[in-house]
Amino acid sequence: MAEVGLTDAMSQFSQPQFSQSRFSRREVLAGFLGASAGLLAGCEGGEKKLPPKGEILAPNYSIGHRIRDGFRPRPASDRWQEADVVVIGGGVSGLAAAWRLLRGGLSRFLVLELETVPGGTSRSGQSSPTAYPWGAHYVPVPMPENRSLIAILREMGVVERIEADGAPVVGEQYLCRDPGERVFIDGAWQEGLYPSAGATKRDLDELASFRAEIARWAAWRDHKGRRAFAIPVAAGSDEPEITILDSLSMADWLRRQGYDSARLRWLVDYSCRDDYGATSAQTSAWAGLFYFASRVRTADGESQPLITWPEGNGRIVQHLASRAREQLRAGMAVVGVAATNTRDTQAVEVTALDVARGEAVGFRARRVVFAAPQFLAPYLIRDLPEPRKLNAREFQYSPWLVANLHLRDRPRDQSFPLAWDNVLYESRSLGYVTATHQTGRDYGPTVL
Repeated sequence: MAEVGLTDAMSQFSQPQFSQSRFSRREVLAGFLGASAGLLAGCEGGEKKLPPKGEILAPNYSIGHRIRDGFRPRPASDRWQEADVVVIGGGVSGLAAAWRLLRGGLSRFLVLELETVPGGTSRSGQSSPTAYPWGAHYVPVPMPENRSLIAILREMGVVERIEADGAPVVGEQYLCRDPGERVFIDGAWQEGLYPSAGATKRDLDELASFRAEIARWAAWRDHKGRRAFAIPVAAGSDEPEITILDSLSMADWLRRQGYDSARLRWLVDYSCRDDYGATSAQTSAWAGLFYFASRVRTADGESQPLITWPEGNGRIVQHLASRAREQLRAGMAVVGVAATNTRDTQAVEVTALDVARGEAVGFRARRVVFAAPQFLAPYLIRDLPEPRKLNAREFQYSPWLVANLHLRDRPRDQSFPLAWDNVLYESRSLGYVTATHQTGRDYGPTVL
């Protein structure tokens, strides 16, 4: 093993029942590195091994701490620029906003990103054997109503054509190849994410009932013809029958439905941890059902296939960033946003720190798109209305730690072979993705 890299990111979720345990960044990283060392050491003879060489890749939180503590430099008079629009944040949200502006014929805008590279939690890396993801690593094949994503994927050459009903046809080389998933339980790997080996008839009956319930929600339509759960969320229903689910945890919903199979509960809990960084007890029933039902299009209840690349959603980031290359400004830490309405002009002033040069710069724009994490809004936006501040503070975030392990060769498997996604049934962490899986290289170096 040549090296290990770590990154942390923040993922928001909607359920207010989040545990209030608090750990320092140092404690979290130390615990994660210790767990990684145990994973790599193996059990032969109880021999203890040190973790492999590596580095920690983390967001530029030192600048964030300075902003939190009141750092607000004012640019010199000759360090101001004019723009029609300033987009704050160069993650997928900010890059998608830039893509939308360009499609609308607007080019006089800027995207300000704190890090040296764009992408946020969808960024990727590159090593000698393969590109690999640092965060988000797939998208389900979009439904017809997800027109913006379909348009982006068509630009990328991923979508080959559109059917008469609006459904996209994706090139087979972009669909996750088999085997897609495996789970390790009772000392062996088995195919799929549900641990079916050893399941009782009652376990399997509950699984069938749960899948039928998800199919029912997928087929549900309100009086406006909207799905219960849709991507994008704005295309879904806001009827009380749906929104009331946000006041109930997914774990409580399972109990009310009479589902007590440990295997089904594990599957649902793992899905919540995978998408939201929260257990089923900490995730709302709306979010839990959304995870499953928003991916189901047809009456058979099958989820949409997954689109993936070796670098994960870093491939989408690369495409969007290439479109906005002239407008993208990396290494810009926004420190303030303020409206400056006078009798003659209306504008928004954005002040930022050029991190590399250590100097303040300013931008005057007609409009600002805030595409940074919501918890930053009260610190950056002057005169933010109190309800908006309260909403931002209500959001709770779950820390994600991602390790990329660079291997000289693949682990030896005594049961079901290495898959794209590999999950440990009894682990409190998530599984690992094989970055070279989509390339068809099943032997030799890889990145997990």
